[in-house]
Amino acid sequence: MERLEKKRINGNSYYYYSKWGWVGGRCRRLWQKYLGKPGDILHAVEGRGPTPLCAEVFHFGLSETLAKECRLAKVIDKVDAHCPKRQQGLSVGTYIAIAALNRAIEPLSKSALFDWLATTTLRRHFPHASKAVLASQRFWDHMDRLDLPTTRAIWQDIITDVITREAITLDAVCYDGTNFYTFMDTFNARCDIAKRGKNKQGRSNLRQVSYALFCHAESQVPLYYEVYDGNRHDTKQFPVMIERFHDFLSDSFGNTPQSPQLTLIFDKGNNSQDNFRLIDTLKLHYVGSIKLSEVKDLADISNQDSRWIPCQTLGLEKTKCFRGTRKIYAKQRTIVVTYNANLFQTQCLTLHHDITKAMTELGALRQKLQDRAQGLIKGGKCPTVASITQQCQAILSRQYMKRIITYTVNKDNKAIPQ
Repeated sequence: MERLEKKRINGNSYYYYSKWGWVGGRCRRLWQKYLGKPGDILHAVEGRGPTPLCAEVFHFGLSETLAKECRLAKVIDKVDAHCPKRQQGLSVGTYIAIAALNRAIEPLSKSALFDWLATTTLRRHFPHASKAVLASQRFWDHMDRLDLPTTRAIWQDIITDVITREAITLDAVCYDGTNFYTFMDTFNARCDIAKRGKNKQGRSNLRQVSYALFCHAESQVPLYYEVYDGNRHDTKQFPVMIERFHDFLSDSFGNTPQSPQLTLIFDKGNNSQDNFRLIDTLKLHYVGSIKLSEVKDLADISNQDSRWIPCQTLGLEKTKCFRGTRKIYAKQRTIVVTYNANLFQTQCLTLHHDITKAMTELGALRQKLQDRAQGLIKGGKCPTVASITQQCQAILSRQYMKRIITYTVNKDNKAIPQ
């Protein structure tokens, strides 16, 4: 039994909260808690209690927002539907959700995951998570249950529901591919797609993995993805991705009225005769780009030509364009030529900067060779025509420099290159 007790001490009233129970056949006070004077109780009820000595702050804004999206997309339920397990510990879907939330908020290693989770309000969404449960080995044990077909089926379930729920119109879909290098050992044969190829980060000495993605042009929501061999060229992977994405849309929407009529947007790195033939066969709407070298006559048109029409779209006020047709990849296609004044000025400044830098470096190299010919530089091995030519080519490696700046390397009467 619990009581609120009032005591009079030296003429003052004090209140205690106590609990009573039977002990040895008699009712005894088991414990009591001092509450204070009536004024102290009033201050506590009105929230004007003593200032706390310390406070523990949890990150809640981003974590709560993404946790809500995770629940709306039913990520855990959809993963668990494809990867059921015994009701023991966290499910596969829970591990996936925690890892995904961490990647979106503050990417960390698996060993640091629980310490991060404990600083966010996600702790109350995953009350059964602990340091032991979120150990790296527990993650790998559950990730082994996810093979490639299962992962694709899970993703298709999730993204199909998201497209329907958010009413995402697929009228404009962007496609691009990239690669990322890894530190996998050369003789590690467990991963057969990590291979050496042309690396965009300049690390061609390392095994890399290529990655292709379709995403919604406006919201940038990822729609379909594929990882593939690191040494496979983009133009070879492009038709594979087009067909698989087309199959994905057919499986998800079929030929219903909700079936999206998309326009595919891609860059000129995917251009080829076979790829455009596939696009024509599938009757896809598309927006691409083409190299200037393939339409040299259009590149030679003056910026003051009467065909240019100013764009009226917000944000494109300084852009001019005109429309025409050209036979490209065995078919007459519509082509839109654009000219942007801001972009032109930036490119022009960059070009002049590159010219100045190249001329300065070539001048310094020439002066060094002249100093050696005059005997001002005597030490070291005399350079050869081949080594100087190689240095010149390196200096002129920036775009257009070899076409703008010409040079010759010859030996003087002392056999020193000039």
